[in-house]
Amino acid sequence: MIRGYDALAGSPRRMTALLPSFAVRVGRADGRWRCELLAADASDELPVLERALGEPGSAEWPGPFVVVVDSRLYFVVLRHGPGGMVRALISDATFQEWLLAAEVVERYGIAVDEASFDEDEEGWPGGDLDVLADAGLPAEELGRLVGADDLWADEMVLRIAERIGFGDELRTVVAA
Repeated sequence: MIRGYDALAGSPRRMTALLPSFAVRVGRADGRWRCELLAADASDELPVLERALGEPGSAEWPGPFVVVVDSRLYFVVLRHGPGGMVRALISDATFQEWLLAAEVVERYGIAVDEASFDEDEEGWPGGDLDVLADAGLPAEELGRLVGADDLWADEMVLRIAERIGFGDELRTVVAA
C-alpha cells in the first residue's frame, strides 16, 4: 500500500492497486458494508449484472448496488430505483466502442451527442448522478469526482468507496 495525498479531500490517503477490471456487488447487512466479487473482469453481460442486484425492495438500506470497472477506463454503477427500475450511471459515456458501455447507454437511454465529444478526448458522465445520494454521496460531489481528469476509473471507484465507507471492503476483494 502506498500513501498519497487526496487533493479532492485535502488529506492523506491510502492508495491500493486494484484490478484493472472488475465487477462487485456492494450492500449492507447487519449495519456493515459487504463487497462481493462478481467477476475479475468487466466482460459480463448487462443482464447478469442486473440480476446481481437481487430483487427490488430488499430490506437492506441503502439498497445494494453493482459497480463495474472496465479496463480502468470507465465505471458503471447499477441499482434499483422506484418501482424496481434499474438506475444507472456511467462515468464516461463516450466509450461506445466498449460493449458494456454501449449496452448501458442504449438500455438506460443515456443521451450521448457524439458531435459534441471533446477534441482532447475528454469524456463526460452519463445517467443518474444521484444514484448514490442515499448512501451518502450527493450528485454534486459525485459529479466533481467523476469529472476529475487526473483519475482512472478504478481510482474514482476507490474514492467513492472510501467516501461512502466501504473502501477497506472493496480493497479486500479487488486488490491486484
